[in-house]
Amino acid sequence: MTDRGGFAALDPCVHCGFCLQACPTFLATGDEADSPRGRIELMRALEAGELAPDDPTLALHLDRCLGCRGCEPVCPSGVGYGRGLATARALITARRGVPPLARLALGAMTGAGVSRVVYALARALRTTGIPRWLAGWGRFRFAMGMLAATKPVRNAKSAMRNRGSPVNSAFRTPHSALTPVSLFRGCVMDGLFSHVHDATIRTLEVNGYSVREVPEQVCCGALHEHAGLEPDARRLARLNIAVFGDGDEPIVVNSAGCGAMLKEYGHLLDGDGAPFAARVRDVTELLAARGPRPGAPIDATVAYDPPCHLLHAQRIAEPPERVLGAIPVLRLVKTPDAAQCCGSAGLFTLLEPAMSRAVLAPKLETLAEARPQVVATGNPGCLMQLGAGLAAAGIRAVARHPVELLDESYAAAGYYA
Repeated sequence: MTDRGGFAALDPCVHCGFCLQACPTFLATGDEADSPRGRIELMRALEAGELAPDDPTLALHLDRCLGCRGCEPVCPSGVGYGRGLATARALITARRGVPPLARLALGAMTGAGVSRVVYALARALRTTGIPRWLAGWGRFRFAMGMLAATKPVRNAKSAMRNRGSPVNSAFRTPHSALTPVSLFRGCVMDGLFSHVHDATIRTLEVNGYSVREVPEQVCCGALHEHAGLEPDARRLARLNIAVFGDGDEPIVVNSAGCGAMLKEYGHLLDGDGAPFAARVRDVTELLAARGPRPGAPIDATVAYDPPCHLLHAQRIAEPPERVLGAIPVLRLVKTPDAAQCCGSAGLFTLLEPAMSRAVLAPKLETLAEARPQVVATGNPGCLMQLGAGLAAAGIRAVARHPVELLDESYAAAGYYA
């Protein structure tokens, strides 16, 4: 990183406008200042001192950016928009501080002590079924829909199966031939989607991996960076690098947002985190590298909606589809706006609800026409946002992680003891 921070990554921009149609907020408002090109001009003015960090126009339009990075793959000049945005937000936060609601959410979701209590209460409420009944539009009802979307979907067979079921000895890879990997659990994933971690471990073991737990790990820092708290993000990054240790053992992650952040540690720490970042792999990358092994049929129509931080930030497109392709009979449908952001974007759905729902609306219209039974996506925020949106719109579909579907297929195929 240079003394200019991430602003240097904006230099290649030549104002061509290819990014405009890839930007969900520009499509929602039609305002040039809500496009990557317009925001780059604002960020350049901030760097040059022409705009102060507390300028209301600057804050308005950068706050309304999802940070989805959908502009980056379509940019012919290779602009690193996400890095410029992170630097700009850090300057804004240093001047105005973190909004109280964002600070509260960060503490509740990532605080070492508080988050355990918050997630335990959330799971207890989820178990009652009340969030599903209350799901709908409006801030409170949408939040209830998001919580309801975290509840595991279990068929009769998987409900009877112990969460730690080992691989059936008839299908087990000899221990000496297993490839060791370390699991990154994260905050929201561990607190509300531990069933996806269980499915991740089982499906990896079926495909010849042995999964090691790293209990001292901490939050990846993504939500802190999005909030402009780069010092906090760096502190968390250094802690994770220390506890995962040296070596070349892959670090597997099943949250696209966490994966994108972990892969940015090299940039975040001025190169010191590069060896760690090089080890990070999305779970679908590891599974696709082994096939993956096919399972039993699942008779369902599935729309795959790629998370922005998997498709745009990590440039991972094919592996999730190969994972779903390993399930016989499953019908995979592609919607025309699948690559567009769902509007979740970490804390964005909480802090900018109007824009978040405006971005979500066209996606829900497309899904209503496609009529899938399942919408598959590999990020906790996306699972919650899409799940809440589907419930509010009355669309009879559920949001699930691709690994959950593969796990269900493997259970039906008898891969687990």
